[in-house]
Amino acid sequence: MLKSIFSPDNPVFRFFIKIGYCWWLNILWLATSLPIITIGASTTALIYSCSKLHSDDGYPTVNFFHSFKENFKQATAIWLIYLAAGALLAVSLIFWNRSGMPGGLVLQGLAWALTLFYVMSLSYVFAIQSKFVNPVSRTILYSFVLPLKNLKETALILISIGAVVYFNVTTVFAVNFWTMNLGIGLLTYLLTVFYINVFNRYIPKQEEPAPLSEEEAERAVDEAADNLKKMFEERAEAEAAADEGNNQA
Repeated sequence: MLKSIFSPDNPVFRFFIKIGYCWWLNILWLATSLPIITIGASTTALIYSCSKLHSDDGYPTVNFFHSFKENFKQATAIWLIYLAAGALLAVSLIFWNRSGMPGGLVLQGLAWALTLFYVMSLSYVFAIQSKFVNPVSRTILYSFVLPLKNLKETALILISIGAVVYFNVTTVFAVNFWTMNLGIGLLTYLLTVFYINVFNRYIPKQEEPAPLSEEEAERAVDEAADNLKKMFEERAEAEAAADEGNNQA
């Protein structure tokens, strides 16, 4: 009974193992995000590690630090760009909200529209960085294109992130504590489902070779046997010629 409960094939046991991995990746993300400037690299590593969890590929800690190291420069550059852009958008929203200038509402609406595109891009950019090798400019470009071409997944991603942000802003401290200790890892694990669905549409699938017919298989075996026989005959002839040369000497 106990053996079946703790079997690696038990779905309940596997579920709690995944929860534990998400908790550990959450801790790694927090620890590597503390300098603030490294949030881009740590977020890229978190997404990469969570995507690997879905296929049980590798070890979470190894995957995390592999991605963190490989993407550190580009992910940090991307994070600084988005941090600066976000600050400008925040200032713009506050300014047009408080100004009584003619046309202020129109410009405020434009600022909100730009903010929406900014959030959509931000929700994709580090996932793209974790999956593909591109220059920073191309990664940012794709982060604007993919959300618009995959509106279903984009809506689910934004709703998921928005729900977590909403409950953390409007509810008690316990929710903040839960989010910081486990929720970010679980949320990212959920988001990687959507990222994988999107990215698979743009990754060419490798076609498996068609199975050989019985006749083709027999022909291949015969050809291999003939080649092997010929190789041994040539080797025997070479050895015989070498022995004859030695005898003459």
